[in-house]
Amino acid sequence: MAANLNDEQRSFYENVYKVSKTEIEAISAQIEKELAEVKERITKLNQEKQAVRQMYEGACARLGIESEFEKSEDNEVIEEEEE
Repeated sequence: MAANLNDEQRSFYENVYKVSKTEIEAISAQIEKELAEVKERITKLNQEKQAVRQMYEGACARLGIESEFEKSEDNEVIEEEEE
């Protein structure tokens, strides 16, 4: 319910409304941009991890030793990429 405002007050609050709404929209857009960049970086890091993991697993197989990493880590990479 709108309060009884004089013209000067109404003008002031309308201006605050418009400016703050614009700022909120700009901040939201910046958050989305930053989030997209972080997701892209995580995807790249997971791809690098998978590539190095394949090399590591190959070295373990050639040396006849067990991997120190659990298979659950492979599932973590896949789950993160699906999100």
